[in-house]
Amino acid sequence: MTRRDPIMRSLRNAILRKDTWRGAAFFSATAFALVGALTQPAHAQSIDVVRDTEIERVLRSYEVPILKAAGIDPNTVHLFLVQDPEINAFATQSPVAGNEEDIFVNTGTLMQLKKPNQIIGILAHETGHIAGGHLVRSADAMQKASIPMLIGMAVGIAAMAMGAGEAGMGAIQLGQQAAMSQFLAFSRVQEATADQMGVTFLNRTHQSARGMVEVFEKFANDNARSAYYNKDFVSDHPADRERIDALQTRVEASPYKDVPDTPEQIKEFHMIQAKLAGFLSKPDEVLVRYPLSDQSDEAHYARAMAYFRQPDMKKALEETNALIATNPKNPYFWELLGQIYVEMSQPAKGIGPYQKSVDLMPDAPLLRISLAAAQLATENTQLAQPALNNLKIALVQENSNTFAWYQAAQAYSDLGNKPMADLATAELHYQAGDMRGALHFADAASRKLAKGSTDWQHANDILAAAAAANVQARRR
Repeated sequence: MTRRDPIMRSLRNAILRKDTWRGAAFFSATAFALVGALTQPAHAQSIDVVRDTEIERVLRSYEVPILKAAGIDPNTVHLFLVQDPEINAFATQSPVAGNEEDIFVNTGTLMQLKKPNQIIGILAHETGHIAGGHLVRSADAMQKASIPMLIGMAVGIAAMAMGAGEAGMGAIQLGQQAAMSQFLAFSRVQEATADQMGVTFLNRTHQSARGMVEVFEKFANDNARSAYYNKDFVSDHPADRERIDALQTRVEASPYKDVPDTPEQIKEFHMIQAKLAGFLSKPDEVLVRYPLSDQSDEAHYARAMAYFRQPDMKKALEETNALIATNPKNPYFWELLGQIYVEMSQPAKGIGPYQKSVDLMPDAPLLRISLAAAQLATENTQLAQPALNNLKIALVQENSNTFAWYQAAQAYSDLGNKPMADLATAELHYQAGDMRGALHFADAASRKLAKGSTDWQHANDILAAAAAANVQARRR
């Protein structure tokens, strides 16, 4: 794992332009990243994405069957993992080209909940928001709810101008309260509807919806104990007794209410919990939860991550090698071994493990990007072309990955191909939202590439798109 992570340009820009997000829940998180490459910090009040192939694939394995049951093309919905210790998940309309909606899941959701079925229940609920068209309607509801607030402000300002300051402030506050009450009433209806739709989707996939009930029971109980507990999720996902009872009735009527998680699901869930605990928790806390006497795979994984962070690379290697010895076909253990060597400034030793991870999982772009980065870090020009080949394959799926474009520019430079290095750098700046840099390098590439070639056209496409973006930015 590494703290470098690519954040898609359009996602990053949408975070900075918070008005473009239309979500079924409010969100706020701090900057963080796990595996994969370069982090670009977003707005302090918004989010950064955690990239990790293993965790992403586990979440997708939960979500894809639900999306299919809802009649939604899984290719149009992207899952994002966010560093935040609270239990939360939310769906939004996506600003990313090719996606229609996005679902965000906090790391705290995976770390605090107890079993896969609870995560699956949350994802089914969020899919209910998407299938019900709530994301568009939420935006309309917010606009309508703002009317009483604006009226209250107008009345209040007028009163204050006439010298009635206390009455004016009262009118403004009443307007705000009315707006919030109106929107939350709308939100409660949506939440209950999303519950019922989620149960329908789980029934269609022959899964139990008890996990969903357990999560909302937890929120209701915790919220009763503390007015400050997880306020973001509770306010937007009101878990009143009437709603929970309605959900419980529906679940108990399902023929699939007692379907358990499979042993495989439980195992992989415990592994990603251990991975997150090792990376996010303090090392001494990790060793309390996963003591040296615990020789399970989960314990080795958590300790390997904790030692990696300290850093105590000798112990990290011991724990990782213990994992590989009993699980030689697990690509994520080989990935971790490769990363440890790279962080030890021994990239040549990291190439073999990274290559093994790619061989075991050839369709995982982040693994290929890590392999390419290790190959280029050796500064052996004979490895530049293999690195570039890996990056080209990865960029088919991760075209917005800025770190991959950075590595591609380095590979082309090592090969002495400056026009293509300029083109890759132009793409890097474009994906990072730096249109001035994109214009500069795309222009340099366009002047040197063969006119009419595919790469020349690519450079000119960037020129046109970046120029249009600059014009639009000036008009704001």
